[in-house]
Amino acid sequence: MILVADSGSSKTDWMGYSNGEIINFNTIGINPYFVNEHEIAKVLSDNAVVAPFKSLVTEIHFFGAGCSLPDKHEIVSNGLSSVFPNAFIAVDHDLYGSVYATCGNSEGINCILGTGSNICYFDGKQIQIGTHGLGYILGDEGSGTFFGKKILLSYLYDKMPQELAVEFKKMFPTEKEEVITNVYQKPFPNIYLAGFSRFMENHKTHPYIKNILKTGFQLFIDTHIKDYENYQSIPCHFVGSIAFYYQDILIEVLKDNGINVGRILQKPIEGLFTYILNREGIEV
Repeated sequence: MILVADSGSSKTDWMGYSNGEIINFNTIGINPYFVNEHEIAKVLSDNAVVAPFKSLVTEIHFFGAGCSLPDKHEIVSNGLSSVFPNAFIAVDHDLYGSVYATCGNSEGINCILGTGSNICYFDGKQIQIGTHGLGYILGDEGSGTFFGKKILLSYLYDKMPQELAVEFKKMFPTEKEEVITNVYQKPFPNIYLAGFSRFMENHKTHPYIKNILKTGFQLFIDTHIKDYENYQSIPCHFVGSIAFYYQDILIEVLKDNGINVGRILQKPIEGLFTYILNREGIEV
């Protein structure tokens, strides 16, 4: 059995193939900056879907946020190998997964706009990762965490239009002290902050929200996409919930900047899964 995983900070999407059958399941995000190998093992050991085939898995191709460094590879690999003892395990950065799902074997710029944000250039063979991916404290422009923080601060600082503030309080009946506790004292503050970005979904046509979205997307473009000299001559692809759910506004901003819009996928897992199987010589 072959398993392919695409993991962000919030959730991991898994697909497996064995003897003509395909399985799908999900777990929490497996980011080695936030979970250790024992926590990874527990997440998978406790999953009812995984239990019947732990010993049958022969290959795992894992692509995850936070997996750019060898020591982070090792954390994930050790966690997986303790659950799947017979598997060859390959761990790589989530940028590789999204590139394979969007660009395939063609040149392009690939962007992730989900809980976090990142970008890379793919020449058709090799990925060139730049000085991006600084995480939610220093970077993550245009991400769910970025927008969630903007929305939350707008509410807490009483800068949000009154009609939106009323709706925000209904959706998130939270107080300042609770926010501070969750951000500074509890685990996964990035995911907590990203949760507030969901408020934008039902109000994205409101001028105030639309301006926040356009400003955030423009910041991502100015900070990251424009780093590449050929950014207007090759396709620019996007993966992630923020890019997918707000693609009408994203496309508007991209076109204003003369950017050639490529694929916009909510999740890369299906395209990634197909790419890996084809690479392994398996036709589904």
